Amino acid sequence: MSRYPFGKILRLLVGCVVLGVGVGLLLTADLGSDGYSTLVSGVARVSDWEFVVANVLVSAVFLAAAAVRRVLPDVGTVVQIVVVGLTVSVVLDALETPGSLLGRGACLAVALPVLAVGIAVYLGTHLGAGPAEGAAQAWDPPLPFRWSYSALQAGCAVTGWLLGASVGVGTALVILLLGPTVDAAARVLRVDLSADKT
Repeated sequence: MSRYPFGKILRLLVGCVVLGVGVGLLLTADLGSDGYSTLVSGVARVSDWEFVVANVLVSAVFLAAAAVRRVLPDVGTVVQIVVVGLTVSVVLDALETPGSLLGRGACLAVALPVLAVGIAVYLGTHLGAGPAEGAAQAWDPPLPFRWSYSALQAGCAVTGWLLGASVGVGTALVILLLGPTVDAAARVLRVDLSADKT
């Protein structure tokens, strides 16, 4: 039997597209990005690197840290990075930031559950995690994913802010709510978020 059955690959792709839509909505709301992106922005700011270069280097550090705790990259790691990036570009091209605070708030409110479902679906395939999710999985156990993910987002946001990146209410909501919301989505969808540590 194939290690990468079609059904799992399809769920991985769907999850990453949904995740990308959520990230696109979060960025369209323009009320603060997730902690991980804030860190990348901060690194790019102090190093004078392009965002994409900083993202690659930060991703490599996070993946290496996860590997130390036996959470290894797999096909899902590459698919997550590529598909989410492409989807975000499409969403940002298609949408404009609403002119009113109410519209931006609505965008943010929709983004959080969409992000949670996308993360739960793609992690539930057990085909490998992206840098942020993999680093959070590496500490589950002892820390459940819902809290390790929140802690990671918080640490990234604070570090990015100290490096000069901007934060906002969206950043705070991601820190406080995204980890538990992903956990709730996983329960509803009946998927396991834990990594296969080999």
